[in-house]
Amino acid sequence: MNLPAPHDHHQHNMTPTRLALPARFVLAAALAALLMAFAAAGCGSSSSGGVTVPQVAPARTYALSGFRPSTPVAPGQTALLSFAITQPSGKPLTDYRKCCEPHAGVDLIIVRSDDSHLQYDDSDIAADGRITQPVRLPAPGRYRVIVSAFLPVTNPQTQNNFQLFTTVTARGTYKPQPIPSFNPTQVVDGYRFEVQGTPHLHAIQASFLTVHVTDRQGHPVTFTTWRGALAHAIFIHQGSLDYFHTHVCSPGAIYCTSALGATKVTGSSTAPGRLKVGVLLPEPGTWRMFLITYQHGRVLTVPYTLHVT
Repeated sequence: MNLPAPHDHHQHNMTPTRLALPARFVLAAALAALLMAFAAAGCGSSSSGGVTVPQVAPARTYALSGFRPSTPVAPGQTALLSFAITQPSGKPLTDYRKCCEPHAGVDLIIVRSDDSHLQYDDSDIAADGRITQPVRLPAPGRYRVIVSAFLPVTNPQTQNNFQLFTTVTARGTYKPQPIPSFNPTQVVDGYRFEVQGTPHLHAIQASFLTVHVTDRQGHPVTFTTWRGALAHAIFIHQGSLDYFHTHVCSPGAIYCTSALGATKVTGSSTAPGRLKVGVLLPEPGTWRMFLITYQHGRVLTVPYTLHVT
């Protein structure tokens, strides 16, 4: 089975991360050293071997370690996913942000390479930093694993968040599903979700989608908090599987905002059966929005296809 590898060169954090700064400093140092070497050569250097480019070690960063499973798993059966995050010091990361949900702990998002399936799991973090999560991949194919980690901060209004990525494969013949066109009405487990109006979305511009939700009897639902929000909207870009995540919270919630550079968006719900979903996407193209709510002990994941200009 030969599947195209997801592209990792356009990753978008919910907030600008400080973790990329050391790499920039290293690149600047290497460039400065290279320019000095050329300057020395142009000023009558006696070296007969030409310009020697200095060797600069890559910056140490956070990384996944000990990821399991390391071999393909059986589709439709429970498999235990586990890993740790290694700090730049080489030691396992054990201290995560505990306050301020939904921006806390570790988010684990798994998406099939054709954008047809997404699951959002609440992972257990052991005292030694090992993270474990039982998962069930529904069909053969490659799945991208997105690990979104939140570090402790002294100011609760500040997000210190980064993402790491890997893949896991379910055995069998991969049969990709085409991405459907936008359909404003989706029914999941008897619950009806209806986007109001036609979305007009633009990259790096905050927008909102109003979604009406009714139960099996046609009554507006009462939303309950799950993982710090009344609803989660997870966005995955077609092909690259780039990722963004916004939240819908009760009025007055102070930890519900998602940011892309200086642009911010906050979803809200002011009445039963009504969600005002924030949309903020980093680039144009086709995106899948997986709208997630929690109803009577069940997590409902509702897929939409969105086009962004």
